[in-house]
Amino acid sequence: MIQIGTPLSSSAVRVMLLGAGELGKEVIIALQRLGCEVIAVDRYPNAPGHQAAHRAHTIDMTDGDAIRALVERERPHLIVPEIEAIATDALAKIEADGLATVIPTARATQLTMNREGIRRLAAEELGLATSPYAFADTLAELQSAIDAGIGYPCVIKPVMSSSGKGQSVIRSAEEVRAAWDYAATGGRVQQGRVIVEGFIDFDYEITLLTVRARGERGDTDTFFCEPVGHRQVSGDYVESWQPHAMSPLALERAQTMAAEVTTALGGRGLFGVEFFVKGEQVWFSEVSPRPHDTGLVTLATQRLSEFELHARAILGLPVDTRLRRPGASAVIYGGVDAPNIVFDGVAEALLVPESDLRLFGKPESFVKRRMGVAVATADDIDTARERARSCAARVSPKAAG
Repeated sequence: MIQIGTPLSSSAVRVMLLGAGELGKEVIIALQRLGCEVIAVDRYPNAPGHQAAHRAHTIDMTDGDAIRALVERERPHLIVPEIEAIATDALAKIEADGLATVIPTARATQLTMNREGIRRLAAEELGLATSPYAFADTLAELQSAIDAGIGYPCVIKPVMSSSGKGQSVIRSAEEVRAAWDYAATGGRVQQGRVIVEGFIDFDYEITLLTVRARGERGDTDTFFCEPVGHRQVSGDYVESWQPHAMSPLALERAQTMAAEVTTALGGRGLFGVEFFVKGEQVWFSEVSPRPHDTGLVTLATQRLSEFELHARAILGLPVDTRLRRPGASAVIYGGVDAPNIVFDGVAEALLVPESDLRLFGKPESFVKRRMGVAVATADDIDTARERARSCAARVSPKAAG
């Protein structure tokens, strides 16, 4: 357990976040409430987390030398990666040289940075149930993999991307080239490698927020939040709710697989583990070693949000994953391509019962960029979803006059 000191002093616990978007911003706030000194790093200036941190830096995080130089300058105790596009080899060397502790571990960041590493760990080393899959470096390899057994329909994704970017569901050979081209432009790092997955006829998807944190005896235990259901459009989450109803057996299977994969990754912190579910069958999909976008709903539903859980876990503090009340979240998109936007309808949105907003403060809006989120609670999920959607719909981003 880390001894908490005083920020901006010689006793400070210094935490560096690599990635300072809306999720990183909430982690920064949670860490500051626990007395940490926080350094926010992102690829563009004035990112959401930059606005909340003690210090902010703008660098290319795929440049290992730039990361190393910044770490040597700031001397953080903990490095918390919040995005995939990071020079993970540099993090491994930083950890090996004893400069800082990488959360959850440097190895975990390397394995989860791309879908190939984590899929091979889950399916080939741990034997978890997954969809059939193959990897391809060229359009010809992609077509061969589909013809050799993946079949149609199938899902094509860049091995490195987030929030559904570059992802396509295709149903015929005529769609393969367009999906390949889309995946090639949607990755966080342009390396032209994709994963193609056989389509699973699932009933629903869940995110199981899984926390590796200090247990009652001081060792590392595994804790689970109630399952989060979510709806995606073009691979991008647009709403989520908690708890999602599951059979006891399906939930037990998901928890068992989540514990296996997060234990294999090691370290402490919160992991977003995604599953497909059909009846009592459960398939592992992906895992992120950090708070998950669908988990924004926990800002309203849990005693401790996923961000507070992550902060506590990485500091070696006890956690509490209990649900307070059913709730839902709904995304607020930019709707316009413009810098310096303003939000109309905020007061009207907050008239929705048991609702709240997070406006992320991103310096530039795009039509499909996530600029905020509405959260709401209720006695039941249907009402909570209706409230969250109503709250989000009343907010209208527009270019400043």
